[in-house]
Amino acid sequence: MAPGTTFDRISDPNQTTYPTPAFLRMARSRRSRTPILIAIAGLLLLILGWRSSVKLSTRPAFSTSYRLAANTQTPYTAPQLHDETESPLLAPPTRDDNSTTPMGLQKTNPSFHLLVPATESNSKLCKTLLSTFALAYPPPTLINYGKKFDGDGGDKGTHTGKIRGVYDYLSDEKKVKDGDMVLVIDGYDVWFQLPPVLMIKRYQQLTYEANNRLRRRYGTELKPTEDKAGSEMGPKYAQTVVFGADKLCWPNRSSDPACAAIPYSTLPKDVYGPSTDTDPDGSHNRPRYLNSGTVMGPVKDVRAIYEVAVEKVEKENRGTLGDQFVFAEIFGEQEYQRETQRLSTQGAGGRWYEWLSNALGASDSPLAANQTINNMTVIPGRRYEFGIGLDYASEMFQTVTHSAGDISFLTYNDTTVFSEVMAQHSNLKAFPSVPPMDIQYAHGPLWYSSPGNHSSDPEDGILLPHSDKLDNLPERLDWFEVPLATNLYAGTIPSLLHINGDKSPLDDWWSSMWYHPYGRALVRRFIRSTQTRQAARAAAAGGQTWWDMRGGRGGVWTDTGSWMSWGEVCKKTEDAVFQDGKGKWGMEEGSRK
Repeated sequence: MAPGTTFDRISDPNQTTYPTPAFLRMARSRRSRTPILIAIAGLLLLILGWRSSVKLSTRPAFSTSYRLAANTQTPYTAPQLHDETESPLLAPPTRDDNSTTPMGLQKTNPSFHLLVPATESNSKLCKTLLSTFALAYPPPTLINYGKKFDGDGGDKGTHTGKIRGVYDYLSDEKKVKDGDMVLVIDGYDVWFQLPPVLMIKRYQQLTYEANNRLRRRYGTELKPTEDKAGSEMGPKYAQTVVFGADKLCWPNRSSDPACAAIPYSTLPKDVYGPSTDTDPDGSHNRPRYLNSGTVMGPVKDVRAIYEVAVEKVEKENRGTLGDQFVFAEIFGEQEYQRETQRLSTQGAGGRWYEWLSNALGASDSPLAANQTINNMTVIPGRRYEFGIGLDYASEMFQTVTHSAGDISFLTYNDTTVFSEVMAQHSNLKAFPSVPPMDIQYAHGPLWYSSPGNHSSDPEDGILLPHSDKLDNLPERLDWFEVPLATNLYAGTIPSLLHINGDKSPLDDWWSSMWYHPYGRALVRRFIRSTQTRQAARAAAAGGQTWWDMRGGRGGVWTDTGSWMSWGEVCKKTEDAVFQDGKGKWGMEEGSRK
């Protein structure tokens, strides 16, 4: 299609007239035409029903266990897990005595970055930070911390600044590499629930499954090899970036591609019963709309998305509409282009099949739905393919808007709660009775904050000497013994919760998070983790709890390179965050501890 033209809906009868199949033209009379049409319709219904059942069977609706990635090879070069005990992104370090990195070690494996846009600190941000410490995520990097925005619009330019801040950080080759992985989250309403090793395993599994779906739907094409020396057949499209999914489309118009051209959810069509996808309030709709508050993927691919977003907010004056609008628009344009090109390149048989399935209400193309979709004008030179996909089953990212009723905090060794849950959710068919296998095989919840250092001698240089009153933790704690936020309808236990929309769960649910009773002790133990030469070597080599070369435990980095400890960034938040009545941080026992 030539640049500057407009993608029009292939199903629009004003644009395309589908040829009548030859065997139908042979039927000259009403008497012969009617039984033929009935027979064809019946046959197609059987075929369409069979295809739908095959699609649904590729992913169990209510699995009691996750399938670990037996083969996570994807069409892109994503960092891979070495085995079940190693963390992602590992590779042996190489020695370089002239290096400026700790111990002269050069980090050759990809890093994992956690970016958190946040202009100021409060108890909400500190709850997010506590969740990263408890599970040993990368030291968070605060984007735009301390910045003041005085731009136009009600947001005073914060949305534009948020997009620009992340893009600038991802564009700094001194801080990130193209092959690194990055996770960007909203700063004031995200809580991690599971460790990073599971987050990345699920990312790999989701992209593996999504790329299989894309290959089946859109086929393959000849592409250059990785070394550019030749060419080989590969999938036409590949997913590399994962966003969270919402149940309603906002703030984009319902007729925009962001709302009307995006794929249907992979969850079963009846997951909420007869009202699935027809609920005007959204609670019984399957998640299928992009949410911009959580995104994960290779730095190179995420940066490309933010580059276009910057162009939209700074050159096309989209900034006042919010980052949610902008990223949803990018996703909608990608999907509109994909599907329009697929439909326009079909042969006669494919067009006829598409027409009949649409007439029977069985088409899986969003462009075939009986709705008006605003045409998308192609801008010459602009990129529209970004490898974006969504986490439809909330395995990585659980958005809470219109989904709070889907979630229960289940302690899996307490079987009495199961009957109560079923009674509260009359349309619930089933839900997992045990944690999925990836959680069962993971280390226990308290393992990730590290064993700590039990010295109480200040001469040892310990930042927080051990206290018998403050640092007591269970000797052993299993995932079966702690409450886990569970999506009952998707049958998943998400790696994080994004409490967007109604903010009441920020107060109501905090005490239900598994680490809440141990919050102060976990932060203290995390800070007491090894800070010696051994730590420098671990940082260079990767390891379960070391993700980049900057190091740092129990604090945050800013995008300007400054380090802020927990005591600096979260002072005066103890009552709201720990809720344990033990007093100010570092002064719990009357003197600095």
